[in-house]
Amino acid sequence: MPQALLLENIHPVAAENLRAQGYTVTRLRSAMDESELIDALEGVDLLGVRSKTNVTKKVLQAHPNLSAVGCFSIGTNQVDLDYAGRLGVAVFNAPYSNTRSVVELVISDIIALMRRIPAHAHQMRTGLWDKSATGSHEVRGKTLGIIGYGNIGSQVSILAEALGMNVIFYDIEEKLALGNATKVASLDELLRNSDAITVHIDGRKSNTGFIAEPQFAKMKQDAVFINLSRGFIVDLAALDAHLLSGHLSGAAIDVYPTEPKSAGDPFTTDLTKHENIILTPHIGGSTLEAQEAIGRFVSHKLLDYAQSGNTSLSVNLPNLTMNPVRGVARITHLHDNLPGVLAQVNQALGAENINILAQSLATEGELGYVVTDVDTLPESLALDQLHQIKGTIRVQVLQK
Repeated sequence: MPQALLLENIHPVAAENLRAQGYTVTRLRSAMDESELIDALEGVDLLGVRSKTNVTKKVLQAHPNLSAVGCFSIGTNQVDLDYAGRLGVAVFNAPYSNTRSVVELVISDIIALMRRIPAHAHQMRTGLWDKSATGSHEVRGKTLGIIGYGNIGSQVSILAEALGMNVIFYDIEEKLALGNATKVASLDELLRNSDAITVHIDGRKSNTGFIAEPQFAKMKQDAVFINLSRGFIVDLAALDAHLLSGHLSGAAIDVYPTEPKSAGDPFTTDLTKHENIILTPHIGGSTLEAQEAIGRFVSHKLLDYAQSGNTSLSVNLPNLTMNPVRGVARITHLHDNLPGVLAQVNQALGAENINILAQSLATEGELGYVVTDVDTLPESLALDQLHQIKGTIRVQVLQK
């Protein structure tokens, strides 16, 4: 039976979906380090991770026959996508399933910080009654600056407008502004004019330290800062200094440069000394609704790929949306994007009198992907010829 390994407490609906299709599923609560993962992947066809398990080049080298990796999260920076693609290991994620959960937490953080709820709650816990409006503000009429106007940033924009906020955003790509949102020309312009700033950029390495001392220094006096995107994009020492000086009035942080592998592990940060701060343990997308939706979505993408060769929404392979298998079998051929490969695939099949019923080709960057439905189950000679085509990366036969 094919095997699947699901790490980091992925919602049980994912295991249920995989078992229903004949997979033996091992489901663990914790993440794994590189050496642990290499040992655990022996015989595994499908791997599911969230944000803490890194699928490195070394891991992939040790298990080149791994079929696919499912990132049960928005981000995919925990996987070496290029190398996985070079081995023919498809990678899928959940780009939309937890968007609403993250957005709601951002909005609640903004309101709580501008009303100084964390500071008041801290004082109450220490026995101090301080009924005061000092430093507390309505969000209505304030300006929210959104850095990164993608799936999450644009939805934050809609809800913030409904609360009466003015919305400005900065994005390196051209994006359609929703509602009253206005795109600004530069990051500096956004920093100078925002009462609240929230960051929603991706996890590419070049974004490391994206918000650091120079950026914090340009923020408005008494602004609040929120990061629910990636831990390494913010210099927390610089944030600490600007909170300590009184320049910023509050912050909400959900992600950190280094995070524990498992729930219950110890965690420390210098930011705990500040009163008006919200520190949460990477729970932006961790609602029951979101985790179930992610578990369902990504497990179906893994099964679609394993059973039909469907690469729709794969983040590292050419995308093909496939119908159910026609005929007896489906042959998938992943290869270097070289001229003449499709003709050679057809020549190899024709030489063995294998009739082609349907065929699709997609190329993206350095990779090409051909999916061919045939009326005869190919024998070893035909498969050998397909493997011998220059640039072949992986050949699979999927039976109806």
